[in-house]
Amino acid sequence: MKDIVVLSADKNMEHTIKGLISRPQALGIRPVMADVVVHPRHDPGCAIEGVDFLSGFSEQYRHGLLIFDYEGSGRENKLSLDELQSLLNNDLNRSPWQDRAKAIVLYPELEAWIWSVSQHMDDVAGWRNRNPSLRRWLVEQGWLQDGTVKPSRPKEAFEAALREVKKRRSSSLYQQIAERVSLENCADAAFREFKETLQGWFPL
Repeated sequence: MKDIVVLSADKNMEHTIKGLISRPQALGIRPVMADVVVHPRHDPGCAIEGVDFLSGFSEQYRHGLLIFDYEGSGRENKLSLDELQSLLNNDLNRSPWQDRAKAIVLYPELEAWIWSVSQHMDDVAGWRNRNPSLRRWLVEQGWLQDGTVKPSRPKEAFEAALREVKKRRSSSLYQQIAERVSLENCADAAFREFKETLQGWFPL
């Protein structure tokens, strides 16, 4: 039996999770045997069918995670983020997983996890040694408020930064960032929940 399976919404999320889990020391956990799978219907599939989909793995893994974006899930006009996450966690508790699985809904989307004040972010995004710097350019273009860490529209800001330097967007960029940036100061609530959940399941 492997340690954990993560059901994610797309390839970008898959590669981000793989990059993070490859750094057990940075997450404060022991090394784990993990698999990350992608729901074929992406965020709406995870939101509507994710519990049933994940339940098919309950006898092969000790723990399961269901992770997807709130925006684009198809449920954002019907349930608040907290209501949606609570609903899914109640369903998981009634599933074959019982208390061995958890749902984490990202707000507004995955890219909120990858932004950090780090030279690694500039390097991976193709902004090494550019003038202005990536963060200064984001401020000048209105993507970022001066003095803040993350753009309010993280996905659109990341894509705009890549377009500016004519760098092709790919899932591998997400994995490179997840493998390299500091995880200490990420204040995103969903990321903290992800990290604390893993620490509870796989303590050092």
